[in-house]
Amino acid sequence: MGKIVALANQKGGVGKTTTSMNLAASLAVLEKRVLLVDADPQANATSGLGFEQGAHNIYSVLLSQCSVYDAIFANEELPYLHIIPSSINLVGAEAELPQIEGGQFRMREALEQVRANYDFIIIDCQPSLGLITLNALTAADSVMIPVQTEYFALEGLGKLLSTIKMVREKLNPNLEIEGFLFTMYDSRLRLANQVVSDVRAHFPGQVYNTIVGRNTRLSEAPSFGKPAILYDASSTGSINYMNLAQEFLARNKF
Repeated sequence: MGKIVALANQKGGVGKTTTSMNLAASLAVLEKRVLLVDADPQANATSGLGFEQGAHNIYSVLLSQCSVYDAIFANEELPYLHIIPSSINLVGAEAELPQIEGGQFRMREALEQVRANYDFIIIDCQPSLGLITLNALTAADSVMIPVQTEYFALEGLGKLLSTIKMVREKLNPNLEIEGFLFTMYDSRLRLANQVVSDVRAHFPGQVYNTIVGRNTRLSEAPSFGKPAILYDASSTGSINYMNLAQEFLARNKF
């Protein structure tokens, strides 16, 4: 049975989609069967891996317009990596799902059908705590939280942790925190190092040792429809995410 991990943080611009794409790709390079679910209507993970917004996507799965099997697409360059694309229509699902009985469980029901086919299913959540994100947290076994090493890093974490607590109490009692991941790190900045120190003090034992630094090649890769490992495997960003994948696997031995 594959493990389902949601990447969530309601604060935008923290490297959530970058992490979803590149962690999934790095795990695939390590020959783990990975399904990336793009649950963000901006569809950046979809385009960043070279896919387009077609008729079969996570929106059409949630609204029962197609089966989950029809919405899964393979990556030609990374045979171990599959994706369920997103769609701008996902914005409307926030209003449509409450009208459906059990709407908050739609993603769980879909992913349970294919869980056994993968080692890991990674869900890229949108930067909000709306119903789509609640669907993802309800479907997930754990949540990974990217934290940008800047001034407002801790802003909103309390709200996210409260949401996780609520999901545990009402929807998914088995949801765990996979860990906190520092992103966009610049070792030259005193503030960045202070943020790292503060978060590690607040959440002992829950922070990844791997830190993802700022990297131009990492930022360029999505415009070519590739994860960093295929765009420039020797870049600092690629190495950071490969290290993260190995640390992630060490924490998830099975």
